Amino acid sequence: MQKARSVFLWAVVAIFEIALITLPVSLQAQLIAGISVVTLMGVIKILNAQGTWRLVSLALGIGIVLRYVYWRTTETLPPIDQLQDFIPGMLLYLAEMYNVLMLALSLFIVAMPLPPRPSRKDDIGDLPDVDVFIPTYNEDSKLLANTVAAAKAMDYPADKLHVWLLDDGGTEQKRHATDVAAAEAARERHQDLSELCRTLGAHYLTRERNEHAKAGNLNNGLAHSTGELVAVFDADHAPARDFLRETVGYFGEDSKLFLVQTPHFFINPDPLERNLQTFDKMPSENEMFYGIIQRGLDKWNAAFFCGSAAVLSRRALEQTGGFSGLSITEDCETALALHSAGWNSVYVDKPLIAGLQPATFASFIGQRSRWAQGMMQILRFRFPLFKRGLSLPQRLCYMSSTLFWLFPFTRATFLFAPLFYLLFDLQIFIASGGDFLAYTLSYLIVNLMMQNYLYGSFRWPWISELYEYVQTVHLLPAVVSVMLNPRKPTFKVTAKDESIAVSRLSEISRPFFVIFAVLAAVTVYGVYRIYTEPYKADITLVVTGWNMLNLVLAGCALGVVAERRERAGSRRVKLQRRCEVVIDDRPYVASIEDVSVGGAQLHIFARQVPGIAKGKTALLRFEPHGLTTKETLPIVVRSVEPSGDLTIIGCQYQPAGPLDHRWIADLIFANSRQWTQFQESRRKNPGIVKGSLIFLSVALYQTSRGLVYFLRGRGSANAAARETAR
Repeated sequence: MQKARSVFLWAVVAIFEIALITLPVSLQAQLIAGISVVTLMGVIKILNAQGTWRLVSLALGIGIVLRYVYWRTTETLPPIDQLQDFIPGMLLYLAEMYNVLMLALSLFIVAMPLPPRPSRKDDIGDLPDVDVFIPTYNEDSKLLANTVAAAKAMDYPADKLHVWLLDDGGTEQKRHATDVAAAEAARERHQDLSELCRTLGAHYLTRERNEHAKAGNLNNGLAHSTGELVAVFDADHAPARDFLRETVGYFGEDSKLFLVQTPHFFINPDPLERNLQTFDKMPSENEMFYGIIQRGLDKWNAAFFCGSAAVLSRRALEQTGGFSGLSITEDCETALALHSAGWNSVYVDKPLIAGLQPATFASFIGQRSRWAQGMMQILRFRFPLFKRGLSLPQRLCYMSSTLFWLFPFTRATFLFAPLFYLLFDLQIFIASGGDFLAYTLSYLIVNLMMQNYLYGSFRWPWISELYEYVQTVHLLPAVVSVMLNPRKPTFKVTAKDESIAVSRLSEISRPFFVIFAVLAAVTVYGVYRIYTEPYKADITLVVTGWNMLNLVLAGCALGVVAERRERAGSRRVKLQRRCEVVIDDRPYVASIEDVSVGGAQLHIFARQVPGIAKGKTALLRFEPHGLTTKETLPIVVRSVEPSGDLTIIGCQYQPAGPLDHRWIADLIFANSRQWTQFQESRRKNPGIVKGSLIFLSVALYQTSRGLVYFLRGRGSANAAARETAR
């Protein structure tokens, strides 16, 4: 009886909502309704009301969105008999409806996400054996030494922790390649990494042939190990000491649990953050996914494997044939297979690993192309909406994750749609200036407010649009390619241990300057049309304004592809830790103030340190976490700066062998609290107005910086050409 009443109530609400959405009203009434909803949503946001009020605000926003959809569908589409207008008009309409669909899926997932789970590090019971897999292909041995050392240093019984370096760069296939130089490099790599693992107490494992990329490498690890659980870390993802303490306990509570996933935290900025200089001020792009979306997915038992920083059940993997390898995004595909087989997942929203992101814009685009193509393969081969074994919420969650990567089509449509009207006078959107004000503008403002309500402290206004735009230019061909030939893409390892020695334009920057020039010219032409065609000024003004918004995004993108010089592979992490610096056999009391993967800044408590100078070798002594004895790490001085009673030195690590990487890993990766503190320091919600002004100021500056790089590059090219001619 209760269920029948509930169904009846929801039916009444649905009928009322449909009636409200389709109710014919005057333009003035629609404008008043839009202003009223925006005002009420703003009041709720200012008061920071949560719980029911949060849902009320979102419901008000949904009403405006659906009013817009109804109006857009019934009154604005061009006549079908005017194909020159109808075809581009329908493309724009479909792009808008895609955005509405993605908004609806986002609301379903994150309207009320699960709160962060409490710490589990103190829950000590009967701990299972854990195999730690570190798959590698072409990563540097020093990078791998840090990751292996950090994995070995995890707080877990030594007899139950087994670290495996899974090397796909030293396979028999590679060691016996016909290319003699490549074969010799593979043999040398095989020997070096074998010795590294032997010294650090890890297992080195390679295989006969490079088949099925990362998934095949992980499955080879499964075939040679026996641990009840499997932890996976990318080669550049070093775990904190408490990683296993925070994750393993969940498997004892649920016999059907296949996954505990944690966030990917990065100690270096991605190319956008580095070139725009926002890394220390603004939440990173991935924080929206790991800080909100994964918690929303977790609510519906749909948090998925992200390829690293996770623990999986061997029993679950064996039931479904190991790690899936049909697509080049084996992580999401594996999770989809296990969820559909009735297994469960858990998401722990605490950064417990620190990794590296691609340093160059080209590598960043290469990484995102692989993600986009892999998700399209899953959409094509596994189509989650009809996947057997999934619950309805899980189907919707996986559809959201895969459909998201269609954004290059919509972003390209929004970019070029204004040009259809301004250049060719095509009527792709039948509406007046008043209609735009009453319907479109209120819809856009409400959309921004809803996204700020959902993601405010994790994603600032217009940043998503910028990330999508800079990816669209190169991802669109990649997505089209995989749609036409879904088996064509192959797994390519993303280069991350790069550095940029000289400020320069990215090698794939040219399309961005072409697009910016076209949009700038069309903006000037739009202003000209406003003055020369006053009878159409209202529509021309709206479309020109739209094009100017695209121009701002395109201008900001010029700063993104203007790569700043930065030699360091990672940012320094602040900390205070007692130590000693030994110079010429004399110890000095000091403190470690900040660290990076390459070196540290030390404060020596002495006004003068005899013999210290740039290039001087020394020893750094400190107590690693969990030990009561001091260990020694060789260093070389890179800078010296007297400061009152202190001598401040910058130093570079000089590991004498693999064992020294244990202490480097302890300095950088052991303490997970530092990652949480850094994240929280950036999570501030500026609001829509302030956030928009911040973005506008950044965009204007980056436009000028990008143009300066472009002109400087052309000047250098012309000078080189003149020199060659001589």
